[in-house]
Amino acid sequence: MRDADSNITESASAGPAPREGSRHRAREVALQVLYAIDLAKDEGATRLEMQDPIFVRIIENFEVPPAAEEFSKQLVVGIIERVEALDEILGVHARNWRVSRMAAVDRNVLRLAVYELCHSEIPVAVVIDEAVDLARRFGGDASPAFVNGVLDAVAREVRAT
Repeated sequence: MRDADSNITESASAGPAPREGSRHRAREVALQVLYAIDLAKDEGATRLEMQDPIFVRIIENFEVPPAAEEFSKQLVVGIIERVEALDEILGVHARNWRVSRMAAVDRNVLRLAVYELCHSEIPVAVVIDEAVDLARRFGGDASPAFVNGVLDAVAREVRAT
């Protein structure tokens, strides 16, 4: 059986994504940086210390338009600065799942989307659609449904009017 987390680097280098929008590409890059930081966190450095060298390494290896690079960096910095708060929100809405036990891809797709739900005016449907697409592309078979369910619950709370 294949590990869902192994898809992140393989899919990223497999060629262009089905959706080529600058913001979509930025989210893919941000996900890869967050994933790499998550896997490297046991090396003693903090997430904040790791973000710049990992970001540079990812940008060097993939074609990223300048606008996507800037938006991606904003996402990564915002998520790293608020990771505990984002994980707390996820923990409340991911019933029967501890954030630390989620697959790394799913956890970081969710962090990215929850950050956008809480700190942007991007429409809920767009945030969820983008996150489900990332989960489909980089996660395991159950990832899209899992991400969709958690984000639906989060969106009802953080975007309730």
